[in-house]
Amino acid sequence: MELAKDILRLVRWSNLLFLVALVWLMEKWVAVPILDKVAFGEQLPWYLLLLITLAIVCIAAGGYVINDYFDIKIDRINRPDELIVSNTISKPAAMHLSIGLSAAGLLCGAAVARLLHSWTLGIIFVIVPGLLWFYSSSYKRLFMVGNLVIALLAGLTPMIVAMANVAQLQLLYETILPYTTLEHDIYAWTGGFAAFAFLLTWIREIVKDMQDQMGDRELECHSMPVVWGDTWTKVFVTCLIIVTFCLIGWLWYAVLPFPHSWQSLSTRYIALGIVTPLIGALWLLWSAKIPSDYKTCQQVIKLTMLLGMLYSIVIVRGL
Repeated sequence: MELAKDILRLVRWSNLLFLVALVWLMEKWVAVPILDKVAFGEQLPWYLLLLITLAIVCIAAGGYVINDYFDIKIDRINRPDELIVSNTISKPAAMHLSIGLSAAGLLCGAAVARLLHSWTLGIIFVIVPGLLWFYSSSYKRLFMVGNLVIALLAGLTPMIVAMANVAQLQLLYETILPYTTLEHDIYAWTGGFAAFAFLLTWIREIVKDMQDQMGDRELECHSMPVVWGDTWTKVFVTCLIIVTFCLIGWLWYAVLPFPHSWQSLSTRYIALGIVTPLIGALWLLWSAKIPSDYKTCQQVIKLTMLLGMLYSIVIVRGL
């Protein structure tokens, strides 16, 4: 029983549930309403959506395991009470678990690519496990590279759902698809969520580096807080949050099909569910002094990302 709990902690079960929810939200609350507008209806069969979900979840879980495998020395300094690999799970077992999960994800991804006749999806599902491996072994120790890799992979999840839908449409409606805006609409709407996931993940990864900088300094990792120091890192994160505010403001004013008034559910959700928590995270960031403060800031950012993705349920009313 204890071993099962440790494995669930090792693969970050709560993050995996978030990925499952993200795939489901992008499919059911973004792609399907766009298709319903032109009476196409949902295009992805349930088994394809299941394979996509399994591919993403297994690859992510394998990445989390291999990350902890390479981070044993750092975690002994930063979070000794939470260390699993080398304590309750041996290093060889962790390596085998990571390879098995990544292989399962790769097989599911290959099946999706084959069924949809999509080379693009096939290449993505091959490259991502490799990127996660190299991130854990070396990229995360390079200045900013590791943060950007993880942020890009986070933003890729909504786009995979979009690419799968477009590939299915191309298979079934190749002759009439060029006369519609379906491809553009699906990519545009999921792209907005992808950009939000990219920015919030980048912000969170930098804050996480601030939390873990004691171990990073000890092992000579070139994270942003180690190279720039706390103050300039906070300035950079603040700039990213301002960019996020600007993107949200532009989408709200110029793109979203809702009234620009406080009476609009969309406006209230954005203000209270996304902007306000981000302002709170900014305040927590600048007042943070010890690792636990940065951890709290991280949790608020993660909550904001979840709330941002749940906005898809609000936006479906205007699609």
